[in-house]
Amino acid sequence: MKYFFLSDGWTIGRVWELGGLWNETAWRRKPEICQLELCIWEQGEKLWLYRVEDAVLMVEVKPTAEAQLDSSAKNIGQVVLKRLISADQVIDLLCAADLSANGKSVTRGEPLRGEERGEWL
Repeated sequence: MKYFFLSDGWTIGRVWELGGLWNETAWRRKPEICQLELCIWEQGEKLWLYRVEDAVLMVEVKPTAEAQLDSSAKNIGQVVLKRLISADQVIDLLCAADLSANGKSVTRGEPLRGEERGEWL
């Protein structure tokens, strides 16, 4: 499994695998992308932890319609996450966030968009 953190107000767009864009017809399914019940707070921003299957190489993320109304997100159209992280890196980040005194903290709870958990967006 691979992981990444995604800020509140952002959603998943296109997904890439080794052969290019994820092809649901060839795979006969959507990619496994699951929002977990762990998040970190970093500089006042809530970052949710997501788990993806190993076949996923890159994930496109983009602000939701509500987030685009915010002035800070207007200049950002989309971002491609090329560097997904391992479970060991997640543990290191969670431990560092919990012990850090620079505004990071770890929270466990229900994601705001509970109906989207366990589903690809």
